[in-house]
Amino acid sequence: MGHFNPLNSAEPTTKKEGVGSPTDYECSITGPNNVDHQNPHQPRLSSRKTLAATPHDPPEHQPSGGEMARGVVAAKGGAAAGKKKGSVTFTIDCTKPVEDKIMEIASLEKFLQERIKVAGGKAGSLGDSVTVSREKTKVTVTSDGPFSKRYLKYLTKKYLKKHNVRDWLRVIAANKDRTVYELRYFNIAENEGEEED
Repeated sequence: MGHFNPLNSAEPTTKKEGVGSPTDYECSITGPNNVDHQNPHQPRLSSRKTLAATPHDPPEHQPSGGEMARGVVAAKGGAAAGKKKGSVTFTIDCTKPVEDKIMEIASLEKFLQERIKVAGGKAGSLGDSVTVSREKTKVTVTSDGPFSKRYLKYLTKKYLKKHNVRDWLRVIAANKDRTVYELRYFNIAENEGEEED
């Protein structure tokens, strides 16, 4: 094994058993001109690139001051955009079943407060990140962090099943953003018409 010289790139020299052929050495210590210092008349045998740059290597592209500044601004803008994600609000409109006295809005609110899990925690421990409130015939769920639409729909269906009204009511999205859900009756007349055809 050769000694380390800071001017040269150093690669450890290992010798295989049996001396004589040029392939006996896996790597060697080389200098900037790709010459083996142990045997200066023989070119380097290793196929690896040297760590030190040779004089004929082209310089790498380094961004100008303007490019660097734009990159920093873009990175800051991306980070700021990620932090701007605020609270998410979902509304469940229960107007029709509440007016028909099929269900009570307070029981749905209580059910959601007891069943919603926040960030892998236990059910019912909402903390400050999720709030469930009601106004007349609507229940509103507000979350400071990410909250799944499917999860809210799943819990609402579970509530309907528990109170034996799942056969008459369904949960559908009332807007394109799927932030407002509505409890509607199944259209029985259409279903009977389809069965007759």
